[in-house]
Amino acid sequence: MIFQKDIETMQRSEIESLQLERLTKLVKYCYDNVPFYHKRFDEAGVSPDDIKSLKDIERIPFTTKADLRDNYPFGLFAVPNKKITRIHASSGTTGKPTVVGYTKNDLENWSDCVARVAMAAGASDESIVQICFGYGLFTGALGLHYGLEKIGATVVPNSSGNTEKTLMMMQDFGTTAVVATPSYAQYMGELAKEKGILQNIHLKHGILGSEGCTIEMRNAIEATTGMFVTDNYGMSELGGPGVSGECEFRDGLHINEDHFLCEIIDPATGEVLPAGSEGELVVTTLTKEGMPVLRYRTRDITSINYEKCRCGRTFARMAKTKGRSDDMLKIRGVNVFPSQIESVLMGFPEIAPHYQLVLTRENFADHLEIKVELNEEVRSLLDDYAKLQELHGKITHELRVVLGIATKLTIVDFNTLERFQGKAKRIVDLRNEGK
Repeated sequence: MIFQKDIETMQRSEIESLQLERLTKLVKYCYDNVPFYHKRFDEAGVSPDDIKSLKDIERIPFTTKADLRDNYPFGLFAVPNKKITRIHASSGTTGKPTVVGYTKNDLENWSDCVARVAMAAGASDESIVQICFGYGLFTGALGLHYGLEKIGATVVPNSSGNTEKTLMMMQDFGTTAVVATPSYAQYMGELAKEKGILQNIHLKHGILGSEGCTIEMRNAIEATTGMFVTDNYGMSELGGPGVSGECEFRDGLHINEDHFLCEIIDPATGEVLPAGSEGELVVTTLTKEGMPVLRYRTRDITSINYEKCRCGRTFARMAKTKGRSDDMLKIRGVNVFPSQIESVLMGFPEIAPHYQLVLTRENFADHLEIKVELNEEVRSLLDDYAKLQELHGKITHELRVVLGIATKLTIVDFNTLERFQGKAKRIVDLRNEGK
């Protein structure tokens, strides 16, 4: 089903015409109402009148996360605080949080975008959806909450934590869909299986987000939980979830192009790349009133497909993000994305979908140790040295072929590595310890 069929099935010419109309208004709006953008335009020698085509967006300077932090808390707001209905913010674990303000109209548009994503994922007015994101300043929980309510779904604001109570409610309420991070969805499935209650839980859909999810990880979650899993994309700087999401064909994430104008650039040079190229995603929020953002560098690596989807939607589709340009690991001169490692590991049925990447430095060279767990069904391999070494050799070889470097592989028992109720923390960087 399609939430707003007349919009989500527009012809490409109609989409681009609407985007240009909104872009030209947005640029003038930002110039007139946000001192940061007024100064940035003047410094670049760009006037709002210079934006006459979609390609002219390339004349506008990029906005970065550093810009948002430098203008903390309200420096990028385009309206006075009395017109701001709600404020959200990122966690700020690496510095000042990035703050986002919403007008009443922003909240309506946001819930529309999320409603489209939720319905594309299979949710409906008959769904009972448990939201297992943490409620609060984080955009994920309330973003999905209001979007799901808009399509008529029954929403259970579960939040994260107390997994046993979460599973109890899934059984008692007859929950049919869950909103969670991929790692937490897998953990819930494993715990339900361990407690012998998996057969009493009848989840149909997993609407997952907030962290990357490779196809291999998705398959593992589906094998554990029995639900149909889709991925969706967003970030607090752009307003939260609802930028894009998968439909039943899972052939890319449909971008809500009437609200977001997306580009792909070379992350090193900033050059806009041709359609279909892989690079860094740059997003402009076409309809945000409270805190519009021009050409925001997401640091996420992806590509965009502009062909019509089999589901009937005509909005462009972004590929699952390969990783973040700033999360890319450089090991002895070789670029390594955690998603590459995850894809290799999930290709071995003996390995559980939990892993940890430990970075160390010895003799001025970086080294990567990959810690993985055995699946519960094959824990006996720990007592069979020959078979364990055979598995170790196969995984090590495949990692070397894919990554192009040698890595240390450590196989541990099932349920040894830490589980996460929010975003999984896969990378442990010990390179600067002892300095």
